[in-house]
Amino acid sequence: MFFSQAGARPRMWEASPSEHKKWVEVFKACDEENKGCLSRENFKVAVVMLFGYKPSKIEADAVMSSVDPNTSGILLKEFLDIVRKKKEAQLYRNEIRHIFTAFDRHYRGYLTLEDFKKAFKQVAPKLSERIILEVFSFLS
Repeated sequence: MFFSQAGARPRMWEASPSEHKKWVEVFKACDEENKGCLSRENFKVAVVMLFGYKPSKIEADAVMSSVDPNTSGILLKEFLDIVRKKKEAQLYRNEIRHIFTAFDRHYRGYLTLEDFKKAFKQVAPKLSERIILEVFSFLS
């Protein structure tokens, strides 16, 4: 699944019904006091359950600062939006990694100028070598 335009971000990703149901179940499981919202700590537990890592203080602060101050935590609707955005970003990073790996034929973890030229000849054969060199110089 490659994007049609270089650097294009995917359209808003939608969860499958089963994935959406899982997110709601995680929210309910982490809403220990059945308040209808998640505290900072409960949000961290939910992220661990869904993504397998504990959010940093900075990430938790950013999420909590975006929450409506008139509520005592993250409401279900907000939680679902946060999880969808996290999943979307995760898929985008995986897509970029997949594209990079396809062009890193020698598994070095970086692209040489020759790798870069070969990649552009495959995806944009009419692009001039001057443009390719400029892009490579800009990125390196």
